[in-house]
Amino acid sequence: MERRKFIQKTAKGAMALGAAPLIFSNSNWKGANDRVNVAVIGIRGMGQSHIREYQNLKNVEVAALCDVDENLFAGRVKEYYTDKGLRKPTLYNDMRRLFEDKSIDAVSVVTPNHWHALAGIWALQAGKHASIEKPSCHTIEEGQKLVEAAKRYNLVVQDGAEQRSNPGAQSAVQFMRDGKLGEVYLAKGVCYKWRDSIGRYPDGYMAEGEKYASTVNSTSWIEPFTKEYMEKVNYDMWLGPAPKRPFNRNRFHYNWHWNWDYGNGDLGNQGVHEMDIARWGLGVKIPTRVSAMGGHLLFDDAQETPNVLMAVFEFPNPEGGGDKKKVMQFEVRHWMTNPEGNNLGSGESLKNTYMTSSSNVIGNIFYGSEGYMLKDVSGWQTFMGKEREPGASGAGEGNHYQNFVDAIRADDPGLLTAPIEEGFYSCALIHLANISHRLGRTLNIDPVTFSVINDEEANRMFSKEYRKPYML
Repeated sequence: MERRKFIQKTAKGAMALGAAPLIFSNSNWKGANDRVNVAVIGIRGMGQSHIREYQNLKNVEVAALCDVDENLFAGRVKEYYTDKGLRKPTLYNDMRRLFEDKSIDAVSVVTPNHWHALAGIWALQAGKHASIEKPSCHTIEEGQKLVEAAKRYNLVVQDGAEQRSNPGAQSAVQFMRDGKLGEVYLAKGVCYKWRDSIGRYPDGYMAEGEKYASTVNSTSWIEPFTKEYMEKVNYDMWLGPAPKRPFNRNRFHYNWHWNWDYGNGDLGNQGVHEMDIARWGLGVKIPTRVSAMGGHLLFDDAQETPNVLMAVFEFPNPEGGGDKKKVMQFEVRHWMTNPEGNNLGSGESLKNTYMTSSSNVIGNIFYGSEGYMLKDVSGWQTFMGKEREPGASGAGEGNHYQNFVDAIRADDPGLLTAPIEEGFYSCALIHLANISHRLGRTLNIDPVTFSVINDEEANRMFSKEYRKPYML
C-alpha cells in the first residue's frame, strides 16, 4: 500500500481505539545534535504561552501537541505552525501515546492541577524531562512521589515557579540573605484578583443555540459546549484520576480551578507564585503551625474553593531574636480591595507589571529589622529605617523556558532555578492552608515526619483516591 494511504488508514483505525496520534510525522528526522524536541500537554490557556516561548528558543522544536479537546487542534496548528511556515506537529489526544514517542525529549505539563504530578511521573517513567506548571501537585502525597521520581530517574524536572528565573527575584533574595534588610521576620504574600461569580449550571451539554457565558473570571467561554462539540473531547481522560462525574461547564475549561476535585482555589492558581517567593525570601521549608480562615463570600454560585482566605504560617528560626520564629502571611481577595505597602505594583513605587491593574494586585512584602521590601513580578524596592526612606532596589526578568532547555542540554538538574523539590515545599504550604480552612482548625506540624500532630483527619487529606486506570 502506498505509504501515505497506509498511514491515513492506520491513524483512522487507531483513533477508533481511542489511543493513537491524530497526525503522524517522520520521527526519524533530527536536526543538529543539541536540538531539543518538546511536546506541550494542554494547549488551551497557558499551553499557548509554552508553545510560543519554546518556539522562540534556538534549536528547540515543539514537535508535538497533546490535548483531550480535539476542537483546539486546527486553530493551534494554523496559528503557531502553518502561518509561521513551520512543520506541523504530531497531535495526540492521549498523553500515554505521547510518552511512547521516542522522538520527544521533554514535555511541558500544562494540564489542570489534578493531572500535574501524575503526568509528570508518567513522563519520567518514559524517560522524558518535564517542566510542570504550578502548582506541581494537587496533594502533598503526590508531590512527594513526584520529587521521589525526579531523584530516581535522574531527569530534569522543573517547577513552574517562573519568577525564580528572574534576576529581579534573585537579587531581592540575595539582598535579604546578605542581611541588608536586617532580621527578616515576616513575609506577606498578596493575591488580589477581580473574580466574578461563576453562576450555577445543570449537568449536561448546552442546547443548540443556547447562549453561553460571555465572561467568567475575566475569561471568556468561546466554546459552546454542545453535544457536537463534546464528541471531540476525551472527557474520561480529562477527568483522569478525579472521581467520575457528569459533564458540567462549571467544572470544565478554567472554572475547574474552583472545584476541589481538580483545582486548589486562587491560592493554588496565581497565589502559588507569591507563596513560593515568600517562602524563598524567608528561607524556610516546613512550618510548625498553620492556621487559615476565610470562605466563599458574596456569591451564591457553584464555586467550592474560598475566594477570601487568610493564612498564617509559623516556622522555626533558631538564629532569630525573641521567640525564635519566622511568620508568613498570605491573603487571597477577590473583589473590592486596596493596595498594600506603598501601593504595591501600582506604579508609584514599582513599575506596573503583568497581573497588576486597577483590579489586580499581586506581590510580596518582606519585613526586616532594618526596613521592608516590596516585590512585584519583575522588580523590588526597599524602604529603610523609621522614616521609611527609599533604599536599594532591583529589577529584571529572565527566561524560565531557556533555563529548562539549558539544564536538559547539560544533562544537569542542578542548573535549574526552580527544581521540583523547591516547588513541592511551596505547594505543601498551599495544601496545608486549604486543609486548615476546610477543617476549621489550626494544624500543628511535626517537621521531621511532615505530619499533623494528633490529627488523623488532617493527615488523610495529604492524599486522595485515584480513579482506575489513572493510578499514582
